[in-house]
Amino acid sequence: MAGTEGLRALRAQLQSVIVGQEALLERLVIAVLAGGHVLLEGPPGLAKTTAVHALAAGIDARFQRIQFTPDLMPGDLTGSEIYEPAKGGFRFVPGPVFHEILLADEINRAPPKVQSALLEAMAEHQVTVGGHTHRLPDLFLVLATQNPLEQSGTYPLPEAQLDRFLFKVVLDYPSAEEEVEIARRARRADEGHVEAGVKAMLTPDDILALRRQVNEVYIDERVERFAIDIVTGTRDVGRHRREWAGLVQAGASPRGSISLLRAAMARAFLEGRDHVLPEDVIALAPDVLRHRLMMDFAAQAEGVSARDVVVMLTREVPAP
Repeated sequence: MAGTEGLRALRAQLQSVIVGQEALLERLVIAVLAGGHVLLEGPPGLAKTTAVHALAAGIDARFQRIQFTPDLMPGDLTGSEIYEPAKGGFRFVPGPVFHEILLADEINRAPPKVQSALLEAMAEHQVTVGGHTHRLPDLFLVLATQNPLEQSGTYPLPEAQLDRFLFKVVLDYPSAEEEVEIARRARRADEGHVEAGVKAMLTPDDILALRRQVNEVYIDERVERFAIDIVTGTRDVGRHRREWAGLVQAGASPRGSISLLRAAMARAFLEGRDHVLPEDVIALAPDVLRHRLMMDFAAQAEGVSARDVVVMLTREVPAP
């Protein structure tokens, strides 16, 4: 299938930069193909920012990192209109959101006004400033990070904004073997023996063309039904596991079905297939749906997470 060579080269290059984190790197490439945003959650020091930098460099995209803080204003993100006395009018100065890849670092530290400004950009690919609407680049991807260990002074993302992320990827610490390799690379960098930087394997225009090819990936009606049954199962968990009835306050919306199928198509394309398999749906369902479920307090008391619910559904819902 045309185009997959460049994608595989991009993925291989990311793997040469990042030690481990295979699921993260796959999800990043799938998100680029599917045109979705990614929320990365994990403790500091797990190469979240490095992975995003490498991805932007690998597709030769305009990249901007913005540190979200409590004193951030919407205009710091979207841009603002500046009055020019000589011309007797206002001129719009674009903010960092007018880049093709935006790293929103510690997104939950910004107040709701800033979060809502980013929501319009994520949902509509546009921002409105001073009553005027400005379009964002055709390739626009938000990669946001948040630290689950530190909650003081944070503003939890509302459900409406969480629903706009294609994936929520939860990162864990590397294995002992992986950490040995990480330490060795760090020493080589300190000694000046730095490996060659990330090279651009694709362009934004290439990505947009590949997305059109992703649209041609075939989904059998039975596989489509399987994916939708998993999503609708989050709204009535007790039907699949009686003892978990009532643990989910609200299940995933139809946007969850759309996102899961779109991501499965992108994964199939990345693997060089022209059709989606049930395995694509099963592999991606936890990261596509975990942030779309509102769990009851009883779930926390019983140690049942949103991911546990989704994994259970992928096993209980009959696969085609």
